Amino acid sequence: MSLSKPIYNLLGSYLEQLFEHPLRTKAITSCVIASSANAVSQKLGGVKQLNTDSVLAYGLFGLIFTGPLSHFFYSWLDRVTNDSRFKKLLMVLGERALFAPIITALSLYFISRFECKSHEDALSNLFMLYRSVLRGNWKFLTLPVLINFNYVPPMLRVLFANIIGFCWIVFLSAKRRKAEQRRQQQSADKSKSS
Repeated sequence: MSLSKPIYNLLGSYLEQLFEHPLRTKAITSCVIASSANAVSQKLGGVKQLNTDSVLAYGLFGLIFTGPLSHFFYSWLDRVTNDSRFKKLLMVLGERALFAPIITALSLYFISRFECKSHEDALSNLFMLYRSVLRGNWKFLTLPVLINFNYVPPMLRVLFANIIGFCWIVFLSAKRRKAEQRRQQQSADKSKSS
């Protein structure tokens, strides 16, 4: 009972902030969740020293892109499908066909840029990983998106998406880290053969 009171107080404060300042609250929540997910992914990957540039890059992406874009996209999607008998289906299709490809491309490019990588490296990362990451997004996140639009109140959809996004970011971080290691190995192999 003593543990539940602080949790209820925290939840109440969060919901109050979400109601009074939805954009700011969603952006900060996305930042915290994305940073945390990247740190967890690194630890699960066995790194000894946390790559703070990567943690900050994911947090910055959540703050600038994920939170605000999700907020505006979900609001827009709710408005444009308002009078439809197939509202929830259209919302899922709209999210999968429009939002998922755009946020995937933005994340692959800008997270690399936020990690202080060059434009060329960020584009290389985008071109190398985009198809497989987007396919994985469609494959693994369609059911949670369906649940989100069918059962979660509109005010909490971005939070629910962020919670699902935590798991997705752990996967995405691991995939990006492996691709980076492969690229470094290929570079080292080329140097040895020259």
